[in-house]
Amino acid sequence: MQDITVIILTFNEEKHIERCLKSLLTFTDKIFIVDSGSTDKTVELAESLGAKVTQNQWVNYATQFNHGIKNNPYQTKWLMRMDADEYVLPELSEEINQSLHNTPAEISGMYIKRRVMFFDKWIRHGSYYPMWLLRIWRNGQGICEESWMDEHIKLFEGKTIQMKYDLVDHNLNNLTWWTQKHNLYAIREVIDLLNIKYNFRDFEAVEPKLFGTQEQRKRYLKVKYASVPLFTRPVFYFFYRYIFRLGFLDGKQGLMWHFLQGFWYRFLVDAKIYEVYHRVGRDKQAIKDFFKTEYGKDLEK
Repeated sequence: MQDITVIILTFNEEKHIERCLKSLLTFTDKIFIVDSGSTDKTVELAESLGAKVTQNQWVNYATQFNHGIKNNPYQTKWLMRMDADEYVLPELSEEINQSLHNTPAEISGMYIKRRVMFFDKWIRHGSYYPMWLLRIWRNGQGICEESWMDEHIKLFEGKTIQMKYDLVDHNLNNLTWWTQKHNLYAIREVIDLLNIKYNFRDFEAVEPKLFGTQEQRKRYLKVKYASVPLFTRPVFYFFYRYIFRLGFLDGKQGLMWHFLQGFWYRFLVDAKIYEVYHRVGRDKQAIKDFFKTEYGKDLEK
């Protein structure tokens, strides 16, 4: 077993948790789950496979994950971030087993490619693969940035390397669940985009940088995206992904994925931003009051 703790956030993940944990147990027996009140068999299944589970009230992803880092019961050299609907390929597990204990001291983080599956189809085009994510880092040298959406791990120091093999994101829930979840995501995305303009609060964030790491580049592009007029940017983004970046090569599943995730979801975000402006105008305090009243979200926390 490697000297690494895997931290997972859960809420009603009984469809996924066994698959996820069994893929991790090939290289570590130190799995720490922060659950936010699951009512299904998530906790029971996780504990049966040896995971330690704690309960914590949900605020947002970053707050929950940083709670996991702070309260990790294992004093391991390395930490790893996983979602419950993800799993590690056997090749990646073997790579971790072979390389983790030999990693030079100046390396503080490891990037892993995420392979997204949609209706059992690997989404390989539309700029969706390879998507490099910082998923392994030295304990004490990184935190989850406290943005409302697209939270990344921010390293304090050190260099990074890229792993050769993939982890897989394959959610088994139905399309109704997916659209409902993205409707909730849209609220967080609205807050994140509005925060770029209004700076509701300062937080430890990844530096926007076009020619930096993938998360720095994504943060840079998101800042630029936030300045593009409402309702035009989802159209441009969809055509960029589906046509220019060859998303159409992913077949019917690709059409659904790139349209729903690349156009519908982002159009919904713009519609919700329009609703904010329509309801309360563009005054910063009025916008903060709106989210506190309508969604119970304090934008200064």
